[in-house]
Amino acid sequence: MKLGLFNMPLHPPGRRHADTYDEDLELMAYADELGYAEAWIGEHFTTEWENMPAPELFIARALGVTRNLVMGTGVSLLAFHDPIMIAHRMAMLDHLARGRFFFGIGSGGVPTDSEMFRQDRYSGQQRNRMREAAELIVKMWTDDDPNGFHFQGEYYDVKVPAARPEMGLAYHMRPYQQPHPPIAVAGSSPSSQTLEVAGELGWWPMSTFFLHASNLPLHWEAYCKGAKAAGRAVSRTQWRIAREVYVGETTEQAVADVMSGPPSTSFTEYFLPLLGQGLRGLDGIKTSPDLPNSALTPEYMLENFWIAGDPDECARQIRQLYEDTGGFGTLLILCHDWGADRAKGLRSLELLATETLPQLADLTPVG
Repeated sequence: MKLGLFNMPLHPPGRRHADTYDEDLELMAYADELGYAEAWIGEHFTTEWENMPAPELFIARALGVTRNLVMGTGVSLLAFHDPIMIAHRMAMLDHLARGRFFFGIGSGGVPTDSEMFRQDRYSGQQRNRMREAAELIVKMWTDDDPNGFHFQGEYYDVKVPAARPEMGLAYHMRPYQQPHPPIAVAGSSPSSQTLEVAGELGWWPMSTFFLHASNLPLHWEAYCKGAKAAGRAVSRTQWRIAREVYVGETTEQAVADVMSGPPSTSFTEYFLPLLGQGLRGLDGIKTSPDLPNSALTPEYMLENFWIAGDPDECARQIRQLYEDTGGFGTLLILCHDWGADRAKGLRSLELLATETLPQLADLTPVG
């Protein structure tokens, strides 16, 4: 099992963007030094807490402060983009990274993002646009016919022109990785149609931290269902699961830090109101469908959802998560803005990598 970061990012509204970007770059460099395998950078447009509308720009900058960390868009919201531009930009980014790049995609769920781009997020239109855009992007990356091609879909009508070698004109922006960078897609609902599509198309599955562990096996079932329909083999090593994890010197200190720090603050001030407005709903984080929304407190999350403790306790809880899900390849740690207590967040990442992960060296997913 490997460790990675999921940097949405999360910064309280009102902080200067430039300062938070600098801190996130320092975080990437630190994670690289600690041996973290990968980092996924989020994209949103109208969320003050998640203040990066162009993760590929951040990744291009972060490549220069890291040596081994693989960076991924987490995720590019394809329904809001011109797929021709995305195909060019991501292929170029893959060259800048010399393959140290994953292409994470999604359809988007923030209501104000959808309103700004005039998308109907309830009709399935965004998910369908995402799939069609991804199909076009992959075709642009892999089709080598010098005569070009014409892509006619429900949402996109694109003509890639024939090459004109006598003039030095041709579509040429194919990725560094062949046939293209690994494509990953995030699933948030308990029974995710998106992950079924991922299995069908051979994309990697990613499960967001909005799901209780009891719901996670449904993600793997959906992924396997799509893969079986397409005759594709599956591997649990490709499955990424995001989680809230905080490691302290002692369990008592870790619990106190989580309950008084940004995990609790971001949950009560950002995630809970947003999810409660129907973004993805609150059902995914409930241990029972009958549980009232009022029961979803930081105390509830600590008891049922979050992983917090000393290195040994966190190793125990992560092992339990691994066993409950049947195994996965990479655990993605949610990143927070710890403000004046930034040293606590960095120390947690250090303890996780140096004292907790070695206790989990035997966790190698099969199948």
